[in-house]
Amino acid sequence: MYGHFNPLEFGDAWWQHILMLVVSAVLGYIIGYLTRKGEVEKLEAELAALDFEVDDCQKSKKVAVATTPPPVVIPEAVTISVPTPERVAVVVPVIPDDLKIVEGIGPKIEKLLNDEGILTFAQLAATAPERIKEILVAAGTRFQMHDPTTWPEQSALARDGKLEELKAWQDELNKGRKE
Repeated sequence: MYGHFNPLEFGDAWWQHILMLVVSAVLGYIIGYLTRKGEVEKLEAELAALDFEVDDCQKSKKVAVATTPPPVVIPEAVTISVPTPERVAVVVPVIPDDLKIVEGIGPKIEKLLNDEGILTFAQLAATAPERIKEILVAAGTRFQMHDPTTWPEQSALARDGKLEELKAWQDELNKGRKE
């Protein structure tokens, strides 16, 4: 009786077959779940990267506005050559600040803020923490954990050149948060 390894020879071996099926099903489910979880994370990361590319593409589009000068009425007896006036836009370049000085902001968050038009300490200081949080939430799950509550205050100190005071305060902060 004990020399045989084939459970089909025993009449009460049906439960062993069911146990093997249940164990196989559970292992298959666990392996499939872990495999799918990794794929989902990869796809979410790829989707986030594509979202950044789409935003950059949309922001780089420039709308050309054709302006025509108003018609000039000249009496028939006088002929004058009038040059057509053109609108000239003066663009003052904004030199972006290194927003990474603010504790809690890294290179990727700095890029998010820059893409939203926040390039300087003055602009960041004038932005409400709620608006910054909206930007982070819109960027995806990787950025939602950050707390921008102190960022405008920190950037105001940097804007005013109070870097020693900023550094002292940052030593008290925990990843940009008040404790």
